[in-house]
Amino acid sequence: MEKATRKSQIEFVALMAALMSVTALAIDALLPALDVIGIAIGTQTPADNQLLVTMIFVGLGIGPLVFGPLSDATGRKPSVYLGFIIFIIASFVCVSAETLEMMILGRILQGIGLSAPRTVCIAIIRDLYDGDYMARIMSFVTVVFLLIPIVAPAMGKFVLDHYNWKGIFYVQMLISIGVAIWFLIRQKETLTVENKIPFTLNRVINGFRETTKHLQTMGYTLISGFVVGSFLVYLSSSQQIFEVQYNMKESFPFIFAGLAVSIGTAIFLNGTFVIRFGMKKMVTWSLIGFFTVSILYVLLFHNTPHPSIYVLIGFFAMQFFCIGFLFGNLRALAMVPVGHIAGIAAAVTGFISTLMAVPISTFIGRYVENSTLPLFIGFSVCSGLSLVILYLINRKNA
Repeated sequence: MEKATRKSQIEFVALMAALMSVTALAIDALLPALDVIGIAIGTQTPADNQLLVTMIFVGLGIGPLVFGPLSDATGRKPSVYLGFIIFIIASFVCVSAETLEMMILGRILQGIGLSAPRTVCIAIIRDLYDGDYMARIMSFVTVVFLLIPIVAPAMGKFVLDHYNWKGIFYVQMLISIGVAIWFLIRQKETLTVENKIPFTLNRVINGFRETTKHLQTMGYTLISGFVVGSFLVYLSSSQQIFEVQYNMKESFPFIFAGLAVSIGTAIFLNGTFVIRFGMKKMVTWSLIGFFTVSILYVLLFHNTPHPSIYVLIGFFAMQFFCIGFLFGNLRALAMVPVGHIAGIAAAVTGFISTLMAVPISTFIGRYVENSTLPLFIGFSVCSGLSLVILYLINRKNA
């Protein structure tokens, strides 16, 4: 019986990771093809190509406001099915796009569709787990999820070299259909009848108000916005940094994969450390490390536009190792006071953090054209502001 239970939990973690992984695939597999797609749709600058990454996050922020309360009203599973349908339709929009504006529309719609499995995944975990154990499950889910950023750019480059950029979208659609079928067959509904809440506009407004009343929820959501925003700058400009600034086009997928391992290692360790030390200590130590590493880079290389590639990768690895301890813990800490409205709360917190992250990344990304220094300045500012917010949360709760 114990072996069966363990096996079912392993499958649950894998399935939840798969739901989240379609999002990572839609983002990371496209990175090696950004310049090729830019030529096809007539972008003017490398910064315009970054929009193909950042705009999907607009949809990921908007969508949960619908799918969160919808999952609380009709159940977790119907929302996931609807989201995948929207994603597939949006993928066809991207494939047929001939202008930047049409591609942006398709990417935003892709984000809206993918926000369903992404949001519902968190709500399902919150339905079944609580506290530090919820953070532990989130950590394991994210570790499996991070296998996708490791392999996605290489997969995208393979498809690009042997077919064309449109083939990347077709592969994404096939994988999403496979995940949807797996979810249909193997995952039971976790929202009980007595916990269903009717889907109304007042429900969304009241849920928004209740979520924003909790200092802990809002504080950690704002920190999440700064962390995700700074990381999104790297994500959207990584192709430009390694392929253009450092002329390492062939090595880019492997460098990207190696840095994803750095994040994955931290998230894997977090599954153990969070039980021993607690989420709050892990967040505090990680933010301090994040700030220290970024400030050190700015001080050492403020007059060096392009330090050695090995130095750059080393600093990125340290930064992302710190970030790896933040992703799951910040979301879990934000959700602790609002478990009774998990669906709408996950939507609101995701919307707010994304609403912050997209303009932060877009603004900083415009300066990362000829040097990586603006990226680390952005890391420093975002982590510094996060530490201030963390101090205010702790002082209020003291």
